[in-house]
Amino acid sequence: MKRRRVAVENILKGKVTDDLKEARRIAKASWCHLAGHIAEALCVPNVITAENWREHLDVEGASPVAVKLLLDTPDVPIIIASAHHGVWEASTNLLSFARPMIAIARVMNSKLVANWMKKHHFRGKITVIDKNHGFTPNVMRQWIDTKAAMTILIDQHTKKGAKLKFFGRTAYCFTSATRLAMRYQVPVIVGTFVRIAPYRYKLVGGDPVSFAKDADRNEATQLLNDRLEAAIREYPEQYLWFHRRWRHD
Repeated sequence: MKRRRVAVENILKGKVTDDLKEARRIAKASWCHLAGHIAEALCVPNVITAENWREHLDVEGASPVAVKLLLDTPDVPIIIASAHHGVWEASTNLLSFARPMIAIARVMNSKLVANWMKKHHFRGKITVIDKNHGFTPNVMRQWIDTKAAMTILIDQHTKKGAKLKFFGRTAYCFTSATRLAMRYQVPVIVGTFVRIAPYRYKLVGGDPVSFAKDADRNEATQLLNDRLEAAIREYPEQYLWFHRRWRHD
């Protein structure tokens, strides 16, 4: 019940809706989406293959530039700035058929679970990097040398990030995606994949963005926040509203 209250409060304060009944509906749908996505993501490797993966993607209406860069330009390293929205687990598996993937995530504490995930879940060209270890020189070399997509979920709470706006509310935000984009001069695709049917996903987001080396880091990160907010507002039922994203407003 506590998490449900947090979700409803976040939806109302983020002005996704002003109606309490609708906020409760979105919160409930968010819980159901999470459960369905986890169950489906575990089965993705058995359903989506190297032969049929494009059949499971709907890119109609998405930025043609972003689609080409993401799916058909494997010789360019990129950054994917995304959020806990849509099908972040399933999309990592699916995109590994197009190019190597490096996912910054929390590694499971249990070695048994971590090994199972590696063997049965993340089976493609996917490297999962423990977010607590940071962007080491070896990780950077692997990213650039393999022309991988570095996937970073930037909607998580941090105690040391930049103080910016997300859904009109103050939140401490990770700047790692913008710092990497500025330093290595690589494009950033901002957006998410949403679930539109069983094992069928739609890319939501605009054109890729690039930043000069001397760009303002906070302004660049705010642009990523705004892009993700727009995608979430389009499909609010597929966002994790119940995590405590806003702790300082």
